[in-house]
Amino acid sequence: MTEIYYIEDDKSIAQSVKEYLEQYDFRVTVYGTITDARTAIAKMRPQLILLDWNMPDGQGDRMCRFIRSQWSKLPIIFLTVRGDAKDIVAGFGDGADDYVVKPFELTVLHSRILALLRRVGQNGQTRLYCDDITLDREKKSVYLGKEELALSLPEYQLLLLLMENKGKTVMRGQILERVWDSSGNYVNDNTLTVAMKRLREKLHQPKCIKTIRSFGYRMEDTL
Repeated sequence: MTEIYYIEDDKSIAQSVKEYLEQYDFRVTVYGTITDARTAIAKMRPQLILLDWNMPDGQGDRMCRFIRSQWSKLPIIFLTVRGDAKDIVAGFGDGADDYVVKPFELTVLHSRILALLRRVGQNGQTRLYCDDITLDREKKSVYLGKEELALSLPEYQLLLLLMENKGKTVMRGQILERVWDSSGNYVNDNTLTVAMKRLREKLHQPKCIKTIRSFGYRMEDTL
């Protein structure tokens, strides 16, 4: 489970973000002041920080600089109403990895978090493995043993999502949203069933892809 600290004094926004992200295997702890957040980070570092700019006991830009001075690789995303170009430039200059202007869509925030974690959270790992399946994220290629497979884009994205979450059950709704709905196209549940059937056929019916009935799918090593 990915630990996120959200530094935000607006309880309504904080609760909405927390409830949404916690559907997707994130644990979100909200801190209403910079003081509380600094104390918490000193005790235990999260895997990502969401940071508002205007806080009751200080400014988010100073907090961002403090975090970056202590932990150079800790991912930080600004979530703020300050949307002027000069503020965005300043935010990145202070060390933020991304900058999201309020109001924002929760689905967009989720996608940005996933993208950032892929960039900084994998420690340079470009290849994923499960049994004799290899996925090369840099080349966007998939191998079964030494044989390179020709997958469609949805099939590749489906396999990537499962391999990034190896050992965890990925819900059908999460898959539909990540692989298809992110482009704004409506799809029904049968789309996933057909894509999974084709993917399994191309992978020669691998035992490592498990169907979790009524919930989704999970990949786990069996060899």
